[in-house]
Amino acid sequence: MSQEFHGPSTRDLLRNACAGASAGMIAATFVCPLDVIKTRLQVHGLPSLPSSARRGSLIVSSLEQIIKTEGFKGMYRGLSPTILALLPNWAVYFTVYDKLKGKLLSHADINNQLSIGANIIAASGAGAATAIATNPLWVVKTRLQTQGMRPGVVPYRSIMSALKRISHEEGIRGLYSGLLPALVGVSHVAIQFPAYEKIKSYLARRDNTTVDKLSAGNVAIASSLSKILASTMTYPHEVVRSRLQEQGHARSAVNHYAGALDCTKKVFQKDGIRGFYRGCATNLLRTTPAAVITFTSYEMIQRFLRRAFPPMQNHSGACSEPLSHTKSKQVSVSTGEKKEDSSAQTTKPIGKERTHRRKLMVPVPDKLVW
Repeated sequence: MSQEFHGPSTRDLLRNACAGASAGMIAATFVCPLDVIKTRLQVHGLPSLPSSARRGSLIVSSLEQIIKTEGFKGMYRGLSPTILALLPNWAVYFTVYDKLKGKLLSHADINNQLSIGANIIAASGAGAATAIATNPLWVVKTRLQTQGMRPGVVPYRSIMSALKRISHEEGIRGLYSGLLPALVGVSHVAIQFPAYEKIKSYLARRDNTTVDKLSAGNVAIASSLSKILASTMTYPHEVVRSRLQEQGHARSAVNHYAGALDCTKKVFQKDGIRGFYRGCATNLLRTTPAAVITFTSYEMIQRFLRRAFPPMQNHSGACSEPLSHTKSKQVSVSTGEKKEDSSAQTTKPIGKERTHRRKLMVPVPDKLVW
C-alpha cells in the first residue's frame, strides 16, 4: 500500500505553504489588536483602566488605552515576527504532516484515507515540529507585544535586535522559553479535529446528506464549535507559555518562574482557576473570525495558485495523485500482455476529488489560525 501513495511534490508543498502563509498574513493583520490585548491579559492580568470602563467594554477600553499611551502602532506590536513566522510555520507543518502520513499508511482504509487516530498522530507530530522550529519568533512576538507595559526595561528595536539580545543575554534557553507548554498545546488539535468531524457527521445526518456535500454554513458551524471547545479546554497552556516567554525581558521582576510547573503553581496560588483564563474571551473573539478569514482566504489563494501553477504530471500525463482507484493493469507473466483489472473498470479517476478530500482532512494547529 505504501507504494500506492504519492505525496505532494515540492511544488505542491510550496503552493500550500504560500497559500497558508498569505491567508495567515491577512488574518493576523486583521486580528492583531485583539491578539495584543489577549497576550497582555495573559501576562499582566486586568489592566489599570479608568473607573468609567465597565467590564463589558474591556476590549474597547484596552484599545483606547493602547492608542492613548502608545499610539496606533501599539495595536500592531508583534505583527512583524508573526508574519515572518507564518511561511516556515506552514512549510514545516505540511512537510512533516505529509511525511508522517506516508509512515502511517498501514492505518489507512480501502480509500487510502487515514483513520482519525492516525491523522491526530500525524497532525500532533507536525505541530510539535512546527513549534520547535518557530518558537524563537513567538518569543519575540510576545515580548514586543508586552514590552510597552514594562517601563523599566530597554525595549527591543526590531526582530533581529530582539533575537540577538535574547540569544546573547539568555542563550538558547531564552529563545526556547515556553516551549514545553507550546508542545502541550499540540493537544489542541487532538480535541478540535475529532470534534470537528463528529459535528460534521451529525449535521450531515440531520440534513440527510453526506459530509462532502455540507453547505458552507454548516461547515462554518462545525469549525466554530470545535474551535471554541478546543480553545477553551486548552487555553491554560497559553497563559503559562506567554508568561514564560515574557519573563526573560524583566528578569528582576517579582514574579519569576523556574519553569512550566512553577509557573502553573504560582498562577493558581495567586488567581486560582480564573488566572488560567485571563484573556480567554478576547481569544475566542480573535480566533473565530480569524479561522473564517484564514480558511476562506486559503481556499481562494490555493485555487488561484493551482490555476497559475498546475500540479506536476507523471510520464502518463496524469496528475501526481494517489492511484489506488484508477484503472489498474496486470502484466501476464507468460505472455507479457497487459490485462485490465475487471474489478476496477467501473471506477473513474478521481484525482482532483481525492486531493480535495485529503486537503480538508488536514487539521490546522492553533498557531496557524490567527
